[in-house]
Amino acid sequence: MSLTRQLTAWLVGLLLLAVAVAVTVHLASTHRLVQQQLHLKNQDAAQVLALAASQQQGDGTRIGLLMRAQADTGHYRRIVWQQADGGVALDLQGPAPSAAGTPAWFERLLPLRAEPGVAQISDGWRALGRVTVDSHAGGAHRQLWRAAWQVLAWMTALGLAAGALASWWLGRLHRALGAAVTQSEALAEGRYLQVDEPRTTELRRLASAGNRMVGRVRDLFETQQVQNEALRRAAFCDGLTGLPHRAHFLERLGATMEREDGLTAGGFVLLRLADMAALNLQMGRERCDQALLLISQALHTYPDRVHDCFGGRLNGADFALWLPAAGLAVETAQSLGTALQATLGPLGHNVRVHLGAVEWRRGMALSQLLAQADRALAAAEACGPFAVATDEQGAEGLLDPRGGESHWRLQVTDALDHGRARLAAFPVLDDRGRLLHLECPLRLQLIEGGDWEPAARWLPLAVRSRLVPEVDGRALELALQAIEADGQPRGLNLALASLADGRFAARVRHRLQETPHLAGRLWLEVDERLAVEHFERVQAFGQLVRPLGVRFGLEHAGQRLHRIDRLFELGLDYVKLDAAVCGGIASHEPAREFLRGTVTLLHTLSLKVIAEGVAQAADAQALRQCGVDAMTGPWVSREAAQRAEA
Repeated sequence: MSLTRQLTAWLVGLLLLAVAVAVTVHLASTHRLVQQQLHLKNQDAAQVLALAASQQQGDGTRIGLLMRAQADTGHYRRIVWQQADGGVALDLQGPAPSAAGTPAWFERLLPLRAEPGVAQISDGWRALGRVTVDSHAGGAHRQLWRAAWQVLAWMTALGLAAGALASWWLGRLHRALGAAVTQSEALAEGRYLQVDEPRTTELRRLASAGNRMVGRVRDLFETQQVQNEALRRAAFCDGLTGLPHRAHFLERLGATMEREDGLTAGGFVLLRLADMAALNLQMGRERCDQALLLISQALHTYPDRVHDCFGGRLNGADFALWLPAAGLAVETAQSLGTALQATLGPLGHNVRVHLGAVEWRRGMALSQLLAQADRALAAAEACGPFAVATDEQGAEGLLDPRGGESHWRLQVTDALDHGRARLAAFPVLDDRGRLLHLECPLRLQLIEGGDWEPAARWLPLAVRSRLVPEVDGRALELALQAIEADGQPRGLNLALASLADGRFAARVRHRLQETPHLAGRLWLEVDERLAVEHFERVQAFGQLVRPLGVRFGLEHAGQRLHRIDRLFELGLDYVKLDAAVCGGIASHEPAREFLRGTVTLLHTLSLKVIAEGVAQAADAQALRQCGVDAMTGPWVSREAAQRAEA
């Protein structure tokens, strides 16, 4: 039983006890008072009757008539006339009064035993005896019964008022204790919350101590986050321009091109500062560095405005820009060339750049893309300063969904309605080689009998057609059915459109509440970008599913973790580090240093860290040494297959 319930029970018990004691004490005192009043009444009645009898000049007949008349009034239970010689001259029993609503149990509980009244009867100086009067107690019982109800009503009213006051006080106490409990539970889950300090001294001290601890942890976390961001820049970025260096740029580009839920087409711009060695000799290193900085600043404007767009410095004079959309490479290169011509012109007529632009389609290898970009750049160099050229071969075979939005919607809905949807399965193994869960991206067969298409082919169509919640809902249903069939944990990626759809969230909650034994084996994750740009929605969805037993996390993380200001309040269970962060770290010490810092940062929040896209055994070994808890990727799939065969 909770503390507030115990306090409530104690207060209710004490109030009932206080009311019972007060009523009992009042009734006891009233009972004594009524008995005294009844005795005085008996005494007064005896005095009056004796006086009247003494005025009858000793006539026994008249005295008897007087006493009988008095007894017939019904107020007296017994009237006895005892003569002077001790004999009883008259013993009258009055009729019992009619019932007046006083319960019999009350009369038995509080009987009235008042002493009868006694008075002397005389005729002048001659004693005629004495009269004894004993009144009926019915009226006194009625008075006592009314007094009992009155005191009970007053004490009940006072008890209710006291209960209301106590309830208000308990409410304040419950809120204060609830805040302290919430803060403690959040700390246990790796979340750090500040709470309002209550007025109660002890609870205020408790809340103040908790807030101070949370503040110190936040400061420590933010400091560590800043240090980790510095490590990331040192590991992956060029020291002069701040752009990703060649190795990291190519790792990220390769991961983007091969991602299951990635793009179907994109653009690539290759830029070269002409005759950089000659410029160093003619202008000096500082002016040449200034030209490089101006180029990097121009490239920085694109990733700042467009999601999944990123640039890099491939070597001393070569820069690259990846565009996450088809058909924009030439236009972007021309705009970039025009802007650079204006900014580099004041440095001298010898400062010039050339730009090559190519289009990428899904299925094109990274080496093929770079080769086409080199050919385009060579063509631009032949055209003159700030020229833009393209390789026509790069535009062949670009995906071009036909039929318009209605046709796309029909394809996706037809696949969902006719069961042409299934989950792929890629193992995620922990540091001991045990299966943590299966990554299960959804595949759709858009055309009956056709290929099972990855999300990169149909997800843009689903987004345009506003079908993402339905698609994610089908993936969730398939995952739960598979879990029920074989008991293997499964992980799904959810899109922003699903998180923003209240109906989808309600369906997820209802479905998981129906099958709580399956919810504990379900892993749900969202892209790191959503946590940066839509923190509250991601936090709210995590608060919805985690109490049901679902594990909730981020995927493709690492590039923007430093931009999630309140990562400790997000309420996560795990983080999957992007392949661009994990790839090639076996031969790159700065990258390993950054990864160790990131893992330490996430472990501080009690989060499990999973590496994505692990392709080499050497990288897997380095990841284990950095403290990563689990891995997935081509190498992991091969290892799992070999163990299954063995």
